[in-house]
Amino acid sequence: LLLAVWETWVRIGNVPSTMIAAPSEIAQATVETWSTLWPATQVTLIEGTIGFLFAVLFGILIGILLYCSRIANAALFPLLSAAQTMPLISIAPLFLIWFGFEFPEIVIVTVFGLFPIAVQTIRGLEAVPQFYSDVALTCGATKTWTLWHVKLRVAARQIYGGIRVSGAYIFATAATAEYLGARKGLGIWLQAAYNSFRTPLNFFGDAVIIVITGNFDVPSELSERVLLGPTSDDEDPDAGQ
Repeated sequence: LLLAVWETWVRIGNVPSTMIAAPSEIAQATVETWSTLWPATQVTLIEGTIGFLFAVLFGILIGILLYCSRIANAALFPLLSAAQTMPLISIAPLFLIWFGFEFPEIVIVTVFGLFPIAVQTIRGLEAVPQFYSDVALTCGATKTWTLWHVKLRVAARQIYGGIRVSGAYIFATAATAEYLGARKGLGIWLQAAYNSFRTPLNFFGDAVIIVITGNFDVPSELSERVLLGPTSDDEDPDAGQ
């Protein structure tokens, strides 16, 4: 319905394609440029995926560190927050200087993706009821074992919340980083479309980012179900009767 209204409005209103492209024009332009779009999408997909995996790893580890050490929390959390407030347009050129044209996008995705994961890891661990630790320690477990096998397990749902929030921005971040300085990728493809005033391609480039981001949420949800089981909303309400 939305696409039909969109197409009709553009056609009847004689809206210039350089301002708002009709869905049919977007589809036609996409077919014509698919040979260049797909390779660019692959580059951004690889950069975003690698950066996201690093963000998950470092986000959880940093969250555990800041939870376990008040000194580390006081010293590092402000820096972590400050990194999130820095505009991408100002930090991307520095990363280009430091890492060249090959890795800055991955580093940028990692830096901007780990914050929600680290925060949710801290909050998740802090929200674990004390009796979980008390029972484990009473049974002879060490504090380290209790942290890794009890507290993290109980906090895992909240950590996954941070992971899924982070995953919603990784490909947009990667494409923006490419736009600011890269040799290939969706960001460069979108920049070329903008410079040539091909608005239909800009629309479809944005749609591609939305689609791959939405599909990327599927592995996160599946891994959560495999590792933690179904959520309470998914369970049969009559199962316990």
